[in-house]
Amino acid sequence: MWQLRSVQGTRSVCEVVEMRAQGARFVARLAGVESRESAAKLTGAGIEVERAALPDPGERQYYWVDLIGLAVRNVEGIEFGRVDHFVEAPANAVMVVVGEREHWVPATPQHLVKVDRDAGTIIVDWPADF
Repeated sequence: MWQLRSVQGTRSVCEVVEMRAQGARFVARLAGVESRESAAKLTGAGIEVERAALPDPGERQYYWVDLIGLAVRNVEGIEFGRVDHFVEAPANAVMVVVGEREHWVPATPQHLVKVDRDAGTIIVDWPADF
């Protein structure tokens, strides 16, 4: 089951009948959505699922929502600010950190040195002046 949140903010529960990968995205067929016109009405809707329905992300993998709000500093100890949001870039996701200024840090294992959700911190290998 998915919960869809329309661009207007209303929510509705939908049953996923079928889903398949198509490139880097997924195509899903929802119960009760039988025509192209009814599917078009869902354009822009957000998909929400119960946290309990999500699989464990695995070693050194994280759900973005779990990183938003964490404090970020680099390996030199310079405070960057807090994770505000993520941007899906062509090569990889980018973590947008807002502090005295905005830092865009690639969200890759190479740059995310340590994530400590219990302490609320992320250590990154990223220059402060970039």
